[in-house]
Amino acid sequence: MRGVVFDGTQPQVVDDLEVRDPGPGEVLVAIAAAGLCHSDLSVIDGTIPFPTPVVLGHEGAGVVEAVGVGVAHVGPGDHVALSTLANCGACTDCDRGRPTMCRSAIGRPGRPFSRGGEPLFQFASNSAFAERTVVKAVQAVKIPSDIPLTSAALIGCGVLTGVGAVLNRARVDRGESVVVVGTGGIGLNVLQGARIAGASTVVAVDSNPAKEEVARQFGATHFLASAEGVRPILPTGADHVFECVGSTALIRQAIDLLDRHGQAILLGMPAATAEASFVPAAMFLDKSILGCRYGSSRPQHDIALYADLYRQGRLLLDELVTETYPVEDFAKAADDAHHGRVARGVLTF
Repeated sequence: MRGVVFDGTQPQVVDDLEVRDPGPGEVLVAIAAAGLCHSDLSVIDGTIPFPTPVVLGHEGAGVVEAVGVGVAHVGPGDHVALSTLANCGACTDCDRGRPTMCRSAIGRPGRPFSRGGEPLFQFASNSAFAERTVVKAVQAVKIPSDIPLTSAALIGCGVLTGVGAVLNRARVDRGESVVVVGTGGIGLNVLQGARIAGASTVVAVDSNPAKEEVARQFGATHFLASAEGVRPILPTGADHVFECVGSTALIRQAIDLLDRHGQAILLGMPAATAEASFVPAAMFLDKSILGCRYGSSRPQHDIALYADLYRQGRLLLDELVTETYPVEDFAKAADDAHHGRVARGVLTF
């Protein structure tokens, strides 16, 4: 079968992948569509260290082909969106409703794929850049069959991360002010999360003026090419600033833009060894710097919620898909994503 493999040097589209049958508590999914997220590019450029060779992809949707023993919530023929979170469901963090903190889901990649007899790692417990993948049952979330799979594919990472950061981590309230630094796939979902939460002032900041129209479509009330323009709009600062780029300089800007009791939420992925600085004295005004893993989400709950909001017309998914590419055009899709030409490119099988 076809898939995208990164061997530690370069990614390539191959047609001789194999994947094992699902075991107990697992689901075999035929992938229909998979979003190309910057995290995949970060594996390729080394920003995210990951063992190789690895089948890439972590944002997908498809149709269940088979289930292992003990799986009852989905069955063959069901449409599912996949999460990247293979949480165990039994540890202390899972029991507290914090599955993104499950230690069993972090840093323990499996190898369900093979190629020419050699095992290949699975990226983010998902590997959606393959015609078929095996995931833990908890990762497969049933969705209505009337949601286009090219749109549903984006729920499992970009939407969970961006919207979840607003609703679950920052807990933005009605009438509050939000600044979003960077309006790529994650930033757009932060914007629509702020809109859904009822924020009154939502300022999008992006150096690319071509992004203004779509930023406003997703919920921005203002659009700026630079964070220097935020203070005239919010003279005392913002209640929430989301950094969605992964730049240490922009992280500092995000902190400096906070009002008293404000929160800076860090969503961008800087290099693993990068360090950011700030003025500690400013933090005594009850300001906070919050990390956020995967939107602090509960995938089985949140993916179903976002699918329902989409069907109500309150959550935009179709509008996130700038372009679709057959998997054979992965190189073009990656180049478009790297240069910011798309909100989200989606690979199809």
